[in-house]
This record gives sequence, C-alpha cells and structure tokens, in this order.
Amino acid sequence: MAVLVQLAPGCATNKAATGSTVRGTIIGARVGGVAGGIIGHQMDKQAQELAYDLPGATVQRVGEGIAVTFPEGLLFGFDSDQLMPAARHHLRSFAASLQKYPNTRTLIVGHTDSQGSAAYNIDLSDRRASSAASFIAAEGIDRARLCMVGRGETEPIATNASDEGRRQNRRVEIAIYATAATGGGSGN
Repeated sequence: MAVLVQLAPGCATNKAATGSTVRGTIIGARVGGVAGGIIGHQMDKQAQELAYDLPGATVQRVGEGIAVTFPEGLLFGFDSDQLMPAARHHLRSFAASLQKYPNTRTLIVGHTDSQGSAAYNIDLSDRRASSAASFIAAEGIDRARLCMVGRGETEPIATNASDEGRRQNRRVEIAIYATAATGGGSGN
C-alpha cells in the first residue's frame, strides 16, 4: 500500500539508508566546514540541555543534528492524539530549547504499533505529530520551523508481536537540524 505524505514547503524527509525518517532527515541536513563546527558545538550543548530537561525522553546526537524520542505514555495516552498533562511540561521545555537555538528546524514524526488498519494508524500518527507541533507553535515557535509527518506502523523499533514491543513502537520522534543560517544568535 502506498502512502502519500504531504509536508509543508521546505520540509524534506529522507529515510533511504537508515530506515528512520528522523535519522535520515538529520543525516541529509549536513552542514560543512567552519559552519559545521559551530553548529556541531551548538548541537552538543542543546542535546545536553534537552537530556536534562526532558526526563523519560531519549536524546541522541545523530550526525549534525539531534534525535529526541518521546515514548508512548509520555505525550499521549493509548489511541489518543490529546496531549497528556505531563506532555505540556515536556513540550514547553522543548519549545524553550528551540527559542534558545533559533538556527534550527524540526521534523516531528508520529508512530504507532500495528494494531488497527494501516490507514487508521497513519491518521493517528499524523494527528499526534500535528498536536505536538501545534502546542510547540503556541509556545512562540515559528510554525515555519516545525515540519510534521505521521509514519503509522511503517517504522517499528521493536516487534509488534508482544505488548512490550507494541508499547515501544507507539512514540513521537523529533529531528532537530541546522538551517542554512548559521553563526550568531543564541546558544553560542
């Protein structure tokens, strides 16, 4: 079954070599030379701060970007696109980080397990990504910096044959990557 995903202008995804939309997007957003060194330092600092500010989330440096994974239960309840009360605190902290580091963009990717139809899961993952993006935008982040996509059940990180595996597959991942503008600004 082919799935058509529409992204906002300027939003690009790439999962070719990695099998992961988040990792592929970060790797595809390379910045070279001196600018890469500056951005790399900023990304190191931002990743450290996010790891501290987002307990329960996984924060990893990937190439010249950052991958943040919010496991199921941290942002949304089962089969829901409504933010949980604790999610607001996590996303508020995430938005504050984006405000501090204005030369970045994000790709918010929603995922589900394989329970239910593929079409339903794509829709649910789209709604979850959109819900997270809407909250972050309401915290003062320019919507042009926020891209979102739902991947449904297409990028599992664990088996869907067990309750634990399905729980791990229900998640929201966020790629943070540098924009073409580099140098000055906050976070140096």
